[in-house]
Amino acid sequence: MTIKSKRLASVDALRGFDMLLIAGGGSFIYHFLQASGWAWADTALIQMRHVTWDGFTFWDFIMPLFLFISGVSMAFSLNKALDMGMNKPEIYKKVIKRSLILILLGIVYKNAPLNIWDPAHIRYSSVLGRIGIALFATAMLYLNFSWQKRLIWVAGILIAYYAALFLIPVPGYGAGDLSFEGNLVGWFDRSFMPGRLAQGSFDQLAILTQFPALCITVLGAWAGDILRNTDIKQMIKIKWMLLIGVSGIGLGILWGQHFPINKRLWSSSFILLTSGMAFIALSLFYWLIDIKGYKKWAFFFIVVGMNSLAVYYAYRFIDFNYTSNLLFSGLYGFTPEKWHSTFQGFGGLMLVWLLMYFLYKKKVFFKV
Repeated sequence: MTIKSKRLASVDALRGFDMLLIAGGGSFIYHFLQASGWAWADTALIQMRHVTWDGFTFWDFIMPLFLFISGVSMAFSLNKALDMGMNKPEIYKKVIKRSLILILLGIVYKNAPLNIWDPAHIRYSSVLGRIGIALFATAMLYLNFSWQKRLIWVAGILIAYYAALFLIPVPGYGAGDLSFEGNLVGWFDRSFMPGRLAQGSFDQLAILTQFPALCITVLGAWAGDILRNTDIKQMIKIKWMLLIGVSGIGLGILWGQHFPINKRLWSSSFILLTSGMAFIALSLFYWLIDIKGYKKWAFFFIVVGMNSLAVYYAYRFIDFNYTSNLLFSGLYGFTPEKWHSTFQGFGGLMLVWLLMYFLYKKKVFFKV
């Protein structure tokens, strides 16, 4: 089997699409729909917010998609390291270092300004921390198991997680209680997670949910292997990924009849649903960009996708909307007031992109 590790524009573009939604794109779309007054806008607005508990919206797909893309990229980076002659211990050391840095960056991100003298009120769980842990677990499985055995690991983790939430009794609530107050995940967080929990008695990024979440990254690495395989024709790759995607969505919906689709719990059904959606999204971007060659439109997203850590941190510590208001409010001040937040959000989004474009042109890419 011939394998290649060539960088794919579609992967960078999909990552950039995801990051732009996080870095102001989602806010811009939300305010635009809110101001539009269109009859269907209220329905669309629901898709731009997280559900409170059970259920699913498009916005719940954003973080799982990034975890999935991280797995796709890992398949390329690990094989590149092996091709360069690195042995497994060297790769382990590199992966562990990267994971620890992401965990630390996540703590700073979630707690800025970080008061290290008050550890009880520090939130130790984070999006970046989740990515770091998922990448570590995926690398360990990738380097030591075939793709078939990695799928068995994924199935085992999702089934074990499902069994744990339904069979292990929670003091005062019993077994199988999936409510906000009575679920096993929340009790485990309260009992064993140090520091501050995001929702007081519950944290969706804490301990137990790490296990199902990392499965998305493992599945992303499987997608990466499919893309890397030069023995498979491009359109066959598309068909495989679409079939896997549709199967994942179908199994997720079916499982969700008993184990509800729930982002807060990272339920097994949620993992299958979002992984299936990610396979389909990747196949669409791969078909348009790398097969059909429609790359010009994708440049807008690639610029951001190649510097995802920079844009994530920049949006946290730079008030782009404030700067947008200072620079552009004189241009849109004559418009109805209901549109002002939309124009301000659009200006902020463009400032984010211009900063990433500047870094791209200077070939400055922040990686760990």
